[in-house]
Formats: sequence, structure tokens, C-alpha cells
Amino acid sequence: MKLSIAFFLAAIAAAQEPVHKHYLPVPLQPLAQQVRQLEDALNYLGQALPAADRRRINEAIGNADEAAAVAQLQAVLDPYVLLSVDINPESRVKVEQGAARPELVEAGTRLFLVKVANNAHVTAPLNVESPNSGNVYIRSSGNPAPPIQLTARDSADRWADISLYQQPPMRRRLTGLAMEYAILEIYSRDAGQRSAKIALNVGQGTQDIGFRNDVMIVFTALPARRITMRVKDEKGRPTMASFVIRDRLDRIYPLPAKRLAPDFFFQPQIYRADGETVQLPAGYYTVQYSGGPEYVSHTREFDAGEAGPNEISFQLDRWIDPSQYGWYSGDHHIHAAGCSHYMNPTEGVEPRDMIRQILGETLNTASVLTWGPDYYYQKQFFSGSDHPLSKPDRIMHYDLEVSGFPSSHAGHIVLLNLKQQDYPGAKRIEDWPTWDLPIFRWAKSQGAVVGFAHSGFGLQVSGKELPSFEMPGFDGIGANEYIVDVTHPDTVDFISAVDTPYVWELNIWYHTLNVGFRTRIAGETDFPCIYDGRVGMGRTYSKIDGPMSYLGWLKGLQSGYSYVSDGKTHLMNFRVNGAGAGSGGGEIRSAGPVNATVTLSAAAYLPELPNEAIRKLPYDQKPYWDVERARMGDTREVPVEIVVNGKAVARQNLVADGKVRELKFEVAVKESSWIAARTLPAAHTNPVFVLVGGKPVRASRASAEWCLNAVNQCWTQKAPRIAPSELAEARKAYDHARDVYRQLIRESER
Repeated sequence: MKLSIAFFLAAIAAAQEPVHKHYLPVPLQPLAQQVRQLEDALNYLGQALPAADRRRINEAIGNADEAAAVAQLQAVLDPYVLLSVDINPESRVKVEQGAARPELVEAGTRLFLVKVANNAHVTAPLNVESPNSGNVYIRSSGNPAPPIQLTARDSADRWADISLYQQPPMRRRLTGLAMEYAILEIYSRDAGQRSAKIALNVGQGTQDIGFRNDVMIVFTALPARRITMRVKDEKGRPTMASFVIRDRLDRIYPLPAKRLAPDFFFQPQIYRADGETVQLPAGYYTVQYSGGPEYVSHTREFDAGEAGPNEISFQLDRWIDPSQYGWYSGDHHIHAAGCSHYMNPTEGVEPRDMIRQILGETLNTASVLTWGPDYYYQKQFFSGSDHPLSKPDRIMHYDLEVSGFPSSHAGHIVLLNLKQQDYPGAKRIEDWPTWDLPIFRWAKSQGAVVGFAHSGFGLQVSGKELPSFEMPGFDGIGANEYIVDVTHPDTVDFISAVDTPYVWELNIWYHTLNVGFRTRIAGETDFPCIYDGRVGMGRTYSKIDGPMSYLGWLKGLQSGYSYVSDGKTHLMNFRVNGAGAGSGGGEIRSAGPVNATVTLSAAAYLPELPNEAIRKLPYDQKPYWDVERARMGDTREVPVEIVVNGKAVARQNLVADGKVRELKFEVAVKESSWIAARTLPAAHTNPVFVLVGGKPVRASRASAEWCLNAVNQCWTQKAPRIAPSELAEARKAYDHARDVYRQLIRESER
């Protein structure tokens, strides 16, 4: 489904006499708050108010004269009102046409405002009805809506889809305020003039007498053009790319609010492959296009009028290709159902919709995780093998996140490369274990690579110190029970990063590395739950010696021959005295203290001008990992640090101009240690372990004590939700962890 030209052309008609010849008196505070919600909703729906009107709203809210401020707010919004509703003290509803120009677009959607004068102060739902509204477009991913027997006349009359947008931040029910605004969506199947009778009510029997609760409006739907996109990669090969298309008033096309799969309504961009089309009304457009974070984002303009081109060519511009160095990207945590996704009537989206996201963001591999929402529908796509829609260097593999299951309170866990997806003896989700360790053991028994999702949740600490010795609550769904599971050999392979604040994620990882554990770190997005903008916002780059494969990528993740990244920062070929992280065990041995030579190939890309909207955010606000946060002042430089036992011991500045540079550091290692490289918060390598005098890493007694206290804290939060039948086994596992950490405390010299 495609978008109309801008509804805000109605602003040009602002000089028309409004239906209400005076502005309704209401208190400023609740009206101002509702107007802010209206702004947020319009922005989310892809048709933000023009900048001039946003400034007028800010000025009005800042006006010390409350009555004047209320009038100013209505003066800004009333030109966009298509329907003016009056609810009298007896709750009778009367509807009149407003000042907005009744202009639509073929195969697209326009948004209008509804102004409600609520003299009865009712808080019932506001409802819209029209005999001209019907099932006029495909509902989802190629699946039509349930068939309705229509005559030819019926079909001609049902040319529109008319509805109120009543999802957050908007409300289904009226607030009871004497005046408020709602958002009306109208989709037109056809071009040309069409009439619609539109009625509103607040419940059965609230229609005013004399048919005054409906209004007949003649709309003009402008014709749209289908434009072919020619899309080539940096080598001139046909490819898929992302496109954000805006008109001169900064409205997004196709309108996100009415998109259907494979276009997702919660994203500003669409994905189009070479030869695919987009339908646009006549007008002038700006399009931003890219192949993901490894590509430079470019912008161009075009005219979609009758004299404009029938096809437009786009050439992608890659600034780095890590695969040329043997490093391949992957996002092990994306979903096809739940959170922002379509839930009904298709129970999420299908593989053909997900593969477009993977292709458009140039991910070498991605794990689409079945989880609680729509589990029984989505699990049909699991096979234990790469999905048939995969390409040689763009692999999609269905696996499992144990989330929305009885054990979720202990931490959501990711199970990759499963051969069998159903837990033994479980007939339904509710039959699964109520804590994590049994699930990990079952998954590992079939060769899976396993770890914790969105690790920082429940592990919040204040400040930015790493490691922090503050005790988190262990009361969330991140890597909480990791503190126990890591003490059980061959149980947990990795914790996930990038989709929660980096301090919370890295803190528990640093502590467990400091006492000798060798869990890896991996990057994820948790699309579309934590991030719904794009897949691959958190990535693991694995070193693969040979052809690209899902198993090869997993091997790099599991062995630590990998680094975590936002896709815009790269720390490749990290080595300590020639030993790479994960290669040959990622370990070097020395009879005594050693001066270690650390080398790596580093690159990052930042635009020349800072993005203040990102870098001024607190670290616990999204995006959590982004190279913009690492920018040094107004320069184009970012720091690359060498970390030994959780502390930065050396640093060099890297110019983030996209060029790969060879960096070299000299680090004194006096005791058994782990060494890694990082650019915070944008990229982090897995560590190389340097064993001095044959001793294991015991870098910090304080870390060992923290871990012991963490087990006790975790037990207080998880034990109450573990099933009585499993409690004895869980207590035994926690006691084992306590014993391990007590021993590590004894073995730590300082």
C-alpha cells in the first residue's frame, strides 16, 4: 500500500473560515499535554507537523496568558481538522466538516484531525463508521483479508478504509476534557473524486437526531505513479537497499501507519531490491538510501510528476567491507513476531519479510528467534538448517529465544543451532523448566551455542566505572542467572551486548573474566523489541577462514574469534604477541612477566559534523552503543583502548574517516591477565588470555567477592519463582556457584 501526497497541504487552506468561529476554552495544562501526544503520534505515523507549526506550538505553550495560549494551540491545529464533533450535555453527537482540504491520494493514506467539543465530558471510546469503508487492500504479507461477498456496486462504493488511530500515545477513549483532538486515517483505493459518508459516535444511542452525527464529504484522490528502483551495490551488482522517502514537508512515504508487510509500519524506511517499485503521488521527493552501517548514507532528490522518470537508479557506496579481511557480520537476536510486529491476523510476519531486512542491512547472517508471542505459529519455520531463502553470503537461520517461558524471570536465553526446538516432555510453553540451567544443558547436549540476551536488564548500576562494585538488583530479564551458570563447565557460551547500556552489560562480564572464566561477548539488536528501527544495530563479527557459513560464524562467536560492534566501528585482527582472540584457544603462556605487543586493524566512520541528539544522551538511553558517543569533542576521532583485567592501560586516537589503520601497543603484563581492545560504547573485542607462570587468571579478589554476593542476591530474586518440584536442584546449583566463588576468593592474592 502506498502513501498519498501530504495531508498537510491542508495548512495552505488555513485561511478558510473554521467551523468553530471561536476557540473553545479549556485548561492549558491538559490540552498542552494532549497536543504533545498528538505531535508524537503524527511524527511516529510519518506525517509530522511542519517545523513552523511546531515552533508555534512551543511559543503557545510558553505564553503566560493561558487563554491566549489555548487559542493559539487551536489556531495551529484547526486547519488540519476534517471533522468537527460536538457532544452535547445529553451525550448526543453532531458532526460537521472542518477546514482541512478533503484531498487524498490513490493507493495511499492521508491523516486528518478530528476536533471534539465534549460538553458532556464523556470518557467513552470515540467510534467512526462509514458505508464506504471496507476491505479494500491486502491485509498482510500477501494474505488477503477474510473474503466478503460483495456485489460490483458494493465493491465500487467501498473505495476507502476509514479509521481512527487509537494506539499509544493516542487513546481509544476520550479524556473527558472539554476539547481534544483525534487522528483520522483515510486510505483511498482509487484516483479521482469519491464521496464518503462518515459518522462518529460515543456509543449506541448517542447519535444526534436528524442524521446530524454524519457528514457527506466529496474527496479528490490524486493519482499515484509507480516508479521502478534500480539498485546496485558497490560492485555494480543488483542488490537490496533501504530507502527513506520524504516530501518537501518532511512527510514519509509510503505512510508508515498503513503499511503492510513486507514494509513495516514501525520503520521510517522501506527495502527495495533492484527492479522493485514504489508508488508515489505527483510531487518532489528527497530519498536517503543505504545498505546498512558498512555503507555511507546518501541523499538525492527526484520529481515524481508526469514529466519525471519512470525509474531511478541508486548506487550504494560501501566505506568498509570486513569480509575482505575474513570478518563476517551477524545479528543473533531478531524476531518475526511480537513487540512492534504485526500480531494479527498473520501471527507475525513470514520468512520472506524477514529476509528483506537482512538483505537491506547487509548482514551476512541473522538468527530469527521464535519466542513466546506466536510461538506455535512461528515454530513451523524452524528446521535446524539455513532457511531456503538464504543466499551464500546472506544466511537466515531460525532458532529460539526462551522468553515468555516459565524461566524468563531468571534471564532470557538464546539457543543457536538447535536440532530440536521442543524441550523433552514439554507439550506447551508452560511445561518448560522455571530456571535456566536445565535448558542450557539440554541445548548444549545437541551441540547448540547458547547465551544470555539483553544482558544488562536487571544488572543496573550507577555511574560509568568498570568494573563497578555496586550490587545490582538481579531483578530483570538479562544475564541474571549467568552468575550461577558460568560456574558450571560447558554451560554458557556468551552474554549479549549492544542492546542494553554498556556499563550494565560489561560489568558482570568483566567481573567473571577477572576470576578466570572465559565467556564470550556477542552483539545483538533484539529487533523489533528493544530496537525496531533496523536489524543489525548490534553485530558480532566473526573470523571465518574459508567460505561463509552459519556454523563458521557461530564457531567464531563461540571461540571468541570475534568482536562486537555497532557496525560503524571495527576492531579486526586483534592479537597479543601474535595470538588472536579465539584462535588456538586465544591463550599465550609465559614463564614470567612479559611485555606484550598488541596489534589490530581498526576503522570507524563518523560524519564530519557531530550528532548532538545522540552524543548528549545519558548512557542508559537508546541508542546504547553508537560510535557517535565515542567522538572526541568536535573532532572526527575516537579512542581505541587496550583493556587489561577490566582497566584501560593504553590508548590511541583513531580518525573515524572509514580508513583501516594498523595500531600497535606495548603493554606490560606482570600476572596472568585477560587483554582486550575497545572503543566505548561502539565496539569491543573478545579477550586474549596471558597466563604467567602457569597460573590461571585471578585478577581481583574484590571481583570474586562481588560474584559471591551476586549469587546470593540473585537467589533472593529468582527462588520465589522457581517451581517447588525444581527448587532443590536449583538450590544445589546455586550452592555449587557459592562454593566455586569462595574457592576463587581464596586463590586470589589481591
